[in-house]
Amino acid sequence: MPADDSSDIHCRLDELLAAKGMTLTELSKRVGVSLVNLSVLKNDRAKAIRFSTLTAICEALDCQVGDLLTNTRTGS
Repeated sequence: MPADDSSDIHCRLDELLAAKGMTLTELSKRVGVSLVNLSVLKNDRAKAIRFSTLTAICEALDCQVGDLLTNTRTGS
């Protein structure tokens, strides 16, 4: 299957940050990931994410991976 630029995965980082009353800057400091890289993830422009980063974000936001990343494909 050829790769394309579209993805059915949506990052709910904005929603989770708002629910926790946390800024992207604060999350960046807590997880040791640059603000730019978190912004790319938040805006659904990320092509990949390390498991260690995913784990750190979920720990900082006290959430599960499924709370952070959702599949937007309809009918599945």
